[in-house]
Amino acid sequence: QVQLVESGGGLVQPGGSLTLSCAASGFVFTMHGMSWVRQAPGKGFEWVAGINSFDGGSSYAHYVKGRFTISRDNTKNTVTLQMNSLEPEDTAIYYCTRGRFVDTWYKTDIDQGTQVTVSS
Repeated sequence: QVQLVESGGGLVQPGGSLTLSCAASGFVFTMHGMSWVRQAPGKGFEWVAGINSFDGGSSYAHYVKGRFTISRDNTKNTVTLQMNSLEPEDTAIYYCTRGRFVDTWYKTDIDQGTQVTVSS
């Protein structure tokens, strides 16, 4: 059974930073690219960033590029999203999913997520 457990969310002031983590189990982690997606209140899902399964190659949505960094540790089956220079518009529930790209992330992996609130 696929399990993706996100953590690290919280309340942060504009301009602040947070680090989100995702612990994966129930599938062969090294065979999958991974993504972070988010859903703001009252809006649909937005793809945020994706990372390759092995070589660490990554890409970002334009609205987070230069502020967020995705990484993974294949020895620990974890994916991390370092978020800097946070803006109120980044407020959302963040989810990690299998799938590397904006059009290939697994909607079926959406579960609990972790809440990020950017507010003064």
